[in-house]
Amino acid sequence: MAENKETKLFADFPPVSTEQWEEVINKDLKGADYEKKLVWRTMEGFNVRPYYRAENLEGISFLGSRPGEFPYVRGTRANNNWLTRQTIEVNDPKEANARALDVLMKGADSLGFVIKNKEFTAEDLDTLLAGIELKAVELDFTGCGAARVADLLIDKVKKAGLDPENVKVSFNIDPIVKRLTLKGNFGCSEDGSKHFETLRSLIEKAAPYKRMRFIGVNGSVFHNSGSTIVQELAFSLAVGHEYIAKLTDMGLSVDQVAPSIVFNLAVSSNYFMEIAKFRAARMLWANIAKAYNPTRGCASKMKIHAVTSQWNMTVYDPYVNMLRGTTEAMSAAIACVDSMEVTPFDAPYEKPTEFSSRIARNVQLLLKEESHFNQVADPAGGSYYVENLTRSIAEEAWKLFRQVEDMGGYIAAFKAGFIQEQVEASAAKKDKNVATRRESLLGTNQFPNFMETAGDAIAEEAVRPHACSCHCAHNNAADGVRPLKPYRGAMPFEQLRLAVDRSGKKPTAFMLTVGNLAFCRARAQFSSNFFACAGIKPIDNIRFGSVEEGVKAALDAKADIVVICSSDDEYATYAPEAFKLIGDKAVFVVAGDPASRPELEAAGIKNFIHIRSNVLETLKQYQQELGI
Repeated sequence: MAENKETKLFADFPPVSTEQWEEVINKDLKGADYEKKLVWRTMEGFNVRPYYRAENLEGISFLGSRPGEFPYVRGTRANNNWLTRQTIEVNDPKEANARALDVLMKGADSLGFVIKNKEFTAEDLDTLLAGIELKAVELDFTGCGAARVADLLIDKVKKAGLDPENVKVSFNIDPIVKRLTLKGNFGCSEDGSKHFETLRSLIEKAAPYKRMRFIGVNGSVFHNSGSTIVQELAFSLAVGHEYIAKLTDMGLSVDQVAPSIVFNLAVSSNYFMEIAKFRAARMLWANIAKAYNPTRGCASKMKIHAVTSQWNMTVYDPYVNMLRGTTEAMSAAIACVDSMEVTPFDAPYEKPTEFSSRIARNVQLLLKEESHFNQVADPAGGSYYVENLTRSIAEEAWKLFRQVEDMGGYIAAFKAGFIQEQVEASAAKKDKNVATRRESLLGTNQFPNFMETAGDAIAEEAVRPHACSCHCAHNNAADGVRPLKPYRGAMPFEQLRLAVDRSGKKPTAFMLTVGNLAFCRARAQFSSNFFACAGIKPIDNIRFGSVEEGVKAALDAKADIVVICSSDDEYATYAPEAFKLIGDKAVFVVAGDPASRPELEAAGIKNFIHIRSNVLETLKQYQQELGI
């Protein structure tokens, strides 16, 4: 039979209208509230529908452009060949150079150097860059000595007569975020004028080198301080715009300032939202720059360096950080960022090792060499869902950006406390979600490794927020305003667990399983998971034949906590019986929130754990009872 090439796939299936879909959905809901059941209200302030169709693209103004075309939603270039960065601390230039040459041979094509020495010399720079071909590698310098290194490098490339097109270097100079936002003041320059003058001078000195960028907007600080995606984007745009406003007032043009800015943004595990964030960021920045009437197209192109989240990293079960970093890197790759760095999995508690650095680097290499993510420009383009997320994030971020601008710009808004209030409110909500397990951090507040204990590498400092590590002068915010404080969401749980690990005690929670098998097993698993989050080792059991048998086993095991696990109906009988037999020999807990709770409380039972419990606060109370 000859093949009929005119037959279209699905031709025998009539199209289904949105009304028909909705009719079936409402039927399946059986009277339940559609909005509550299926519509997601994000922390960013907008709703996400349960599904999207072609009709949901109507009215989206940025559709139709190609990668590399204004407003750059789909990327600032026609390809997606991002650069793989690895950061190296520079204490000894010779050692750092050897490290840099090694990682270049292992797949990195962007090097980040953290300069620790403010007295860094031209000879140090020559040593650091020996054997590194500048036309083949992107360089990024940060640290207290970045401005000095910038001056030295400009002299070096001019003396060498290098083609300006081949010099791809950025200097992460960011007094607005690194000084004002993280320390509460501008240091020796009260209004920041000295810092802005330094930037103006460097930009003018490097005029022929169009690929030299001196301003690094460190938006990742907002994310790592607990902000929402919209806040990170809006405040980063506001910082970038502040630099344009300040430096154009000092005589520079937007064509000089805008191309000198790199946005260093975080990428979290909120997979599709992060893809949309980067797409929205490019569009908004393009329109901000356009308002200044640039004569060069590159002035409207946002250069983005993405770094995987530190906020959601954990010190317990740290290998899970590899998985987080992988999905985050995928979001950034699909969103077509310019360069990216995956944070090594052990970074929260130690200086990254050779192994962790290799794994972090190889995440990107796998995405390129084996998964071929770099061979498709804007793979998310046209997705009904992602395009709508892009629009929603852009709209909300623009509203917040305009609020900041109406207050006089980022510096004025920060000094007024507006930025801090916004980020701290979001952080508090995130903290509550983690404490109540509405947001999961696997291995920390959910499904912890029962057998894991903290090694020597995990110190007390690793599980507590700390101030900026830079030891520059005027690091005290007492004479300034309240700074933001980056932290990790897992820290409160880690503090509980580390306290147990360092206490010399080995507290246990015994599962007294009795009665209905399905209920007692489910609640034993829930309770084991619950107490293990604080380092209290669970002793699980299948099921005891009677309360007496279970209590005897619990007392023989010398358990610190005894958790009765049964059905709600059976608690009315079993719980008082067990409570009376145990007495003051252990902390007695009921797994669940039964209807008979008032009667149980009247009998003296005061401890109940259930899915609505604030896990963190409850575990703190039990640790206090155990004297930890």
